Amino acid sequence: MNKHMENKILNKTSTLEGISRVDGRLKVTGKAKYSAEYSVKGITYGVLVPGTITKGSIKTLDIKKAEGAPGVLSVITYLNAPKVPGYQTDKPQAKGMLKIFYDEQIYFNGQPIALVIADSFERALFAASLVTATYNVEPHQTDLIKNRSNGFTPRKDYSRGEDDAYKNAPVKVEQEYFIPTEVHNPMELHAIIARWDADDKLTVFDKTQGIKATQKNIAQAFKLPPDNVQVTSPFVGGAFGAALRTWPHEIAAVLAAKVVKRPVKLVLSRADMFTSVGYRPLTWQKIGLGATADGKFVGITHEAAGQTSVYEDFTENSVNISQLMYASPNVTTRYKLVSLNVNTPTPMRGPGEATGAFALESAIDELSYALNMDPIELRLKNYADTDPLSGKPYSSKFLNDAYKLGADRIGWSNRNQKPGSVIEKGWLVGYGMGAGMFGAYRGSATVLARMMADGTLLLQTAVTDIGPGTGTAMVSIASDIMEIPAGKIKFDLGDSSLPPSPTQGGSSITSTVGSAVNDACKELQAKFQELNGTTESGKMDYVQILKKHNLQQLEVTTTSHGGPEQNKYAMYSWSVHFMKVLVHPATGVVKVDKAVSVADCGTIISNKTASSQIKGGTIMGTGMALMEEAVIDHRYGRLINNNFADYHVPVQADIPQVEALFVNKPDPYINPIGAKGMGEIATIGVAAAIANAVYNATGKRVRDLPITPDKLI
Repeated sequence: MNKHMENKILNKTSTLEGISRVDGRLKVTGKAKYSAEYSVKGITYGVLVPGTITKGSIKTLDIKKAEGAPGVLSVITYLNAPKVPGYQTDKPQAKGMLKIFYDEQIYFNGQPIALVIADSFERALFAASLVTATYNVEPHQTDLIKNRSNGFTPRKDYSRGEDDAYKNAPVKVEQEYFIPTEVHNPMELHAIIARWDADDKLTVFDKTQGIKATQKNIAQAFKLPPDNVQVTSPFVGGAFGAALRTWPHEIAAVLAAKVVKRPVKLVLSRADMFTSVGYRPLTWQKIGLGATADGKFVGITHEAAGQTSVYEDFTENSVNISQLMYASPNVTTRYKLVSLNVNTPTPMRGPGEATGAFALESAIDELSYALNMDPIELRLKNYADTDPLSGKPYSSKFLNDAYKLGADRIGWSNRNQKPGSVIEKGWLVGYGMGAGMFGAYRGSATVLARMMADGTLLLQTAVTDIGPGTGTAMVSIASDIMEIPAGKIKFDLGDSSLPPSPTQGGSSITSTVGSAVNDACKELQAKFQELNGTTESGKMDYVQILKKHNLQQLEVTTTSHGGPEQNKYAMYSWSVHFMKVLVHPATGVVKVDKAVSVADCGTIISNKTASSQIKGGTIMGTGMALMEEAVIDHRYGRLINNNFADYHVPVQADIPQVEALFVNKPDPYINPIGAKGMGEIATIGVAAAIANAVYNATGKRVRDLPITPDKLI
């Protein structure tokens, strides 16, 4: 073996094992700056004042005491706010995002009615407490179950084969499932600093998943050229979908900076996070599932009703997974929205599929007991080899490999088909599993790649990183292609002045931006080969080539996107989650003893960061299954647990041994790197796996999340 090939293999092995996070040192030393941490000259502070009714209008609004409080610069309300240019229209008001400080109407409890700006946060917070209002109160509706009959259909029902064919099957189950409102609650609160640099130029430091989308949205709202809006967001402390759009508080901060003619920092409180940046919507579901005596599906009917706000229609499409997941000749899905006096939901990790998979995968488990069949065997019996929805072949699918990997690692052979029959040290033991899927996407991205005279490679694109290690993955890809150490590569991101990149959401960034990095590096290599007078691929001494041609740098800017193969194949990522749970028979306490999550998502770019992604999603699904629930007192339409004392999320003591495994077989069609998304599938199917394990342990089927002790004793 020659030295070049040996080095290439060593470098590839290192990449697969996973380099350390390129931004890890910055984060653990506190040098990474998040949106609220920038030092801006002349900064002022904003605090929102929430309304205290759930439906109606503002009758009077008294801001005099607040305006007279120490350090207060302004109090903005619908009565005195300058008009937001993009809000003005001659047409009747259409449904859409809440227009903050637009009029006196109140649509939900906690809706902002004022913004206080002061020279310190403490002064702004105190002055906000002095704002008072009276209201014209109208009857409100916040209860989905009570109002389900008032729902409307946002799009046509789906039907394949015979409607409701499950009813005629020899073996069938028909059950209702319920998922409460689940709130994103990332570690970093949503925050924005807005500064007008001129009458038509604006700089914002903002928590966002989409740099270019935020730039476009703010530019449209204030009728500015997009290039006149500079958005900076290199570090995001978690988002899970909550930062996918530009929310009213961001518009309010920009408006406030215009009013006080100074930069304004607005950081949402934890209570604000429950009413200002969306949530996974409370959803009722009903599954009808029928099969032959040997387990072949005859039909699936999946119905759902999800909540949305009265001013905007958010459609999660939680029934869609039942159209796609299994080979069934007959599938019927019906989806309704129920408009309530709540704030608008938004996508939350695994949007739609995570909700739908709880119902579908729970129902399949129930059917497995009715058939007295192993749950894995039942799923394999209905394994789809081509896409049931489109009829297209899959670009790749190795879910059957994932079943075997996970079953072996969890010790599935120890599972007893009879519920409640295994006890360890006084605890009931149960095993459960649930599968998941999510679309594998590739969009368009542009990357600048520049090799410097000192051998440093600079990569630039406007993507942001909400935590999965985007920069690390991109450096890994470039290191492998360019055959240079990761330490010689710098990846610039989180800046709207950089080449365009899509919003980080839908598990598409590694596929999209990673492909652009791949293409840019290969194009840069080709330019070096041209300079070097060779067409042969192989390791090159970039520094010497630049020196030989008296160049300080060589660069390319490359745009990459999918081709016709995206229309030829059905592209999805797949997962399966296995759980071993312990249930205390006297108290009903549930402990997840071990979790094994297996992902079939193409090539794994970095095992280290990929494992973290899967483990994080499994932990999030554990919270969904066992503890998370935002509760509204329907008498008042107000959340009663909008804090971390009463809204429970998993903590270290709740986290079991979580093992992440990967099929790690490249997808040959989706992109040149063979990688598919994994962020969503990390959560999809987890809640059902835990619920199924709890049933196996206890014989008690919990269909309304979360699974709390009172439901088991």
